[in-house]
Amino acid sequence: MKIIFFGTPEFAVPTLSSLLSHPEFEVVAVVTQPDKRRGRGNKLMPSPVKMAALNHHLPVWQPQRIKKNAETIAKLREAEADVFVVVAYGQILSQAILDIPSLACVNVHGSILPKYRGAAPIQRCLYEGEKETGITTMLMDAGMDTGAMLLKAFAGITLLDNADSLGDRLSEIGADLLVETLIKLRDGKIEAVAQDETEATYAPMIKNAEYVLDWSKSAIDLHNQVRGFYPDCTTCFRGNSLKVMATVPVDPEYWLQMPPELRVLERDWPVLDELSGENGAVVKVVKGLGAIVQTGNGLLLLREVQLAGKKVQSGMDFANGTRLVVGEVFGSLEVTG
Repeated sequence: MKIIFFGTPEFAVPTLSSLLSHPEFEVVAVVTQPDKRRGRGNKLMPSPVKMAALNHHLPVWQPQRIKKNAETIAKLREAEADVFVVVAYGQILSQAILDIPSLACVNVHGSILPKYRGAAPIQRCLYEGEKETGITTMLMDAGMDTGAMLLKAFAGITLLDNADSLGDRLSEIGADLLVETLIKLRDGKIEAVAQDETEATYAPMIKNAEYVLDWSKSAIDLHNQVRGFYPDCTTCFRGNSLKVMATVPVDPEYWLQMPPELRVLERDWPVLDELSGENGAVVKVVKGLGAIVQTGNGLLLLREVQLAGKKVQSGMDFANGTRLVVGEVFGSLEVTG
């Protein structure tokens, strides 16, 4: 089966690797987003998919706007591929492009469709506090993740999962599911099922303002925001920006979902339950863990943070290094966009 692979981020790499290692597939070319400037040196950096493709000496095409790029479209036609596989590519394919492969265009999507269509399904399902998600393979059409579904694989979400850890797990699941999908599709052993439009939800790209923590929200809502939009959620600390990288809601409802190192919270709960303060205020610094902050509803432990210009550090190291005291208040930052 001749395949052209479309993908850009790290999430797509396991699927590309799986195709390359399978004897029944031949990846003839890879399409990915143009190199972007990143880091302090503002150097042009290739996408993870491009790096993987070059390591396997594959042709790599990087059109700025694929729908308008006649040269790339001509190459796609000349390749005479059986299937186009699309995994988090980052551009919409026109119907003219979708019609090129002889068998199908197959997308690997990071949710259980029709829920969380769009650009940020993993982030949004965490933000919404979902307990389960998964991968859906589907036939592509010109809409935004609206094509008929082929196969699904489910995955549970733990309390401490974030966008990175869940994304890593789903990327491996997606790689296996795509192989199964292509073989069954080739052999006529799979039937596409139309999505139920009445159950559709959307997962748009994250806006800058959504990274700002509002301490009037509940502890669990803030926790879901931090892990869903990891690693970019921010608050104000002593007039400067502070990234909040990992948190835990402090409540008996979550004891059984916590690892052993956090069980001290259960032991101290009779004391913690009596604490209170204004929204965003430090109400206690727990030895070995860090600061516990009052929210609009419940308490939140800051497990991992990053001061501007500094390395990521544990909540305890942060509390010690800044000599954090009970009563200090974290505030909001003004962010546009």
